[in-house]
Amino acid sequence: MKHIILHTAITIVLVSFALGQSVSQKGLADSSSEQEVRQAIEKYRAALLKPDTPALKQIWADDYFFVNAVGTLLSKAQRLENFKSDTTKLESINDEDLTVHIYQNTAVATSRVTVKGKYSGQETNDQFRTISVWVKGQTGWQLVANQLTALTKK
Repeated sequence: MKHIILHTAITIVLVSFALGQSVSQKGLADSSSEQEVRQAIEKYRAALLKPDTPALKQIWADDYFFVNAVGTLLSKAQRLENFKSDTTKLESINDEDLTVHIYQNTAVATSRVTVKGKYSGQETNDQFRTISVWVKGQTGWQLVANQLTALTKK
């Protein structure tokens, strides 16, 4: 009987340790992925400001879509055309309160951003709430969708 109790106790300790290891390894993987996404977001911000259309072509997935602050849905091709034609020309993008949540090979990032420049043909120097969805594929993290919501001035 003592032998069974000892065996059960050792099994419980080993299972607990194994579960703890998988949780901590998952936490490390999430942390690493979060840093990768944060770097991708910074690369994206820099590409928007230049504008660097070859970099944007790589950052945006083929089926990427964008919902701008007035609710217009734009495809990757439409956004690229806006940058090529100077319909969108950004002077500055200041990110605040950036949070990144990792879900396996998907990341959801939110922030408050102040954008100065011309967005979809309209001059802006306003604050927005933004949400971005990133997916990790063979070429790294790509942006599949994002949306801007204008914040009302208080």
